[in-house]
Amino acid sequence: MSLHIRVYGRVQGVGYRAWTVYQALDLQLTGFVRNRRDRSVEIFAEGDEKSLNMLLERCYSGPTFSRVDKIEVVSHPDAPMPQMLDTFTSSQTV
Repeated sequence: MSLHIRVYGRVQGVGYRAWTVYQALDLQLTGFVRNRRDRSVEIFAEGDEKSLNMLLERCYSGPTFSRVDKIEVVSHPDAPMPQMLDTFTSSQTV
């Protein structure tokens, strides 16, 4: 299964990407997280349904200095997807 979301709020410049990588690795997910030019963070994760749901729930809190205003589940990417790896990584801004 996969989960593709966009996180809006104060989520850039506060360690949200690094925090997301840590959470995803803890849940044994693969995928990526990257900043978007509109100041949101995009997350694509693959794994079992329980772990994906746990990641989504954790994303609402984020790291200490973040503020999550809204999370959208995305059905189709609107930017090129990075090559998928066998781990979870932080990717460049698009």
